[in-house]
Amino acid sequence: MNATSAATASAVTFVWLGMVLAISFLEAPLKFRAPGVTVPIGLGIGRIVFRALNAVESALAVVVIAAVALGGGTPGVTVLTAAVAVVLLVQLAVVRPRLGRRSDRVLAGEDLPRSRGHLWYVALEFLKAVVLVGLGVALLTV
Repeated sequence: MNATSAATASAVTFVWLGMVLAISFLEAPLKFRAPGVTVPIGLGIGRIVFRALNAVESALAVVVIAAVALGGGTPGVTVLTAAVAVVLLVQLAVVRPRLGRRSDRVLAGEDLPRSRGHLWYVALEFLKAVVLVGLGVALLTV
């Protein structure tokens, strides 16, 4: 893999990782502990924040994929790039729409039990973070 593509993909990968860690594992759980933040308010904030995060993640994924493709990524880097893209795609196409429909119901005033969909999202976020670490390290060693 050429040095410019590897450096670009590595930098973007670590920026992406930082965003996931900051938003998903720091901001999201802490907002519900703030005084006066109710579940509907937290959901409303979360929807806006995660919509923005996912839009940025999608753009970062495109940059990483392009850099790896144009730079002639090694098989390991290519597999990790595909893996992180698939995890993001599953989150955006499967899990987020279900969570969106559920949060619509909560925001409309329905009293619903806790959602297991959030657990799927968190598990995928954890997996995505692990893959991003692996991808970033692999890109640094190319």
